[in-house]
Amino acid sequence: MPGLRVAVLGAGAWGTALALALSTRHAVSLWSHAPGELAALAADRENKQFLPGFPFPASLSIEGDLRTVVAGADLALIATPLAGLRSTAKALAEVAPALPFVWVCKGLEAGTGLLPHQVVAEVNHATCGVLTGPSFAAEVAKSLPTAMTLASSDAAFAARMAQELHGNHLRIYASDDVVGAEVGGAVKNVLAIATGICDGLGLGNNARAALITRGLAEITRFGEALGARRETLMGLTGVGDLILTCTGDLSRNRQVGLGLASGKTLEQVVAALGHVAEGVPASREVAKRAAALGIDMPITDAVCALLDGRIKPAEAVARLMNRDPKSESA
Repeated sequence: MPGLRVAVLGAGAWGTALALALSTRHAVSLWSHAPGELAALAADRENKQFLPGFPFPASLSIEGDLRTVVAGADLALIATPLAGLRSTAKALAEVAPALPFVWVCKGLEAGTGLLPHQVVAEVNHATCGVLTGPSFAAEVAKSLPTAMTLASSDAAFAARMAQELHGNHLRIYASDDVVGAEVGGAVKNVLAIATGICDGLGLGNNARAALITRGLAEITRFGEALGARRETLMGLTGVGDLILTCTGDLSRNRQVGLGLASGKTLEQVVAALGHVAEGVPASREVAKRAAALGIDMPITDAVCALLDGRIKPAEAVARLMNRDPKSESA
């Protein structure tokens, strides 16, 4: 089967990792809109800022002009943070309105509370979908085994792209439950902050297991209220992503929780990361949308209170542990 021509839009850690992984079987171009970043990538043939230690193969091209990078492409892969999804999808619609694309960012858009597919629907009407699941950029770049889900409302597109992108160390599953795939990816980042706080305070494995399990209940309540299917939330993009992000030290959101538990301010923690931690803005949007839907999400609410400076890490734990007992199924 001949490979695709793939334009990866966004040269952060995740975009770079996917460009490296896909370049073993496809013709891949990596795009950046930032002149300084573009120059460094071209000169170093490595992303020393966001994913150091992984030299670019000769076949991976670097491009700064959007119209040029998508010309002749079979697929665009938007790998910007969620804050850049709207503008990138809109720009893509202007230069290549029929080009199919997928995005890999996770969360709810700040200010609107929209899931990524809802953001995209406002600015671009090409065939599209989301590629998501339990995956760290560094492990993908190392060619370690990784399973992900490609979800689209166009089931035929999801199946075709999953087949095309599947291979080597990447195992791609197709789904038509876009809401389920995106909800898991959005809320698990909030719960990873909570788990980082729990571990940073030294509360033990019992507490971590309880937090992850009750966090899954929050994801399920929220997802089903938005139309997600329960089986999706029990799969890679729900349980799988939740486990990885809450327990893996490569998780930026978990690092936020660990930093807050150590006494650092949110500003200090975010500055030290040097990367976007999507759980910080997502927590507030998830909490607002859940409240509007009448959904109880105590862990998310506690994380929001902590991020807003209304409570301390130990108070967040006390608030959760001192809630009235109830049925586990509630």
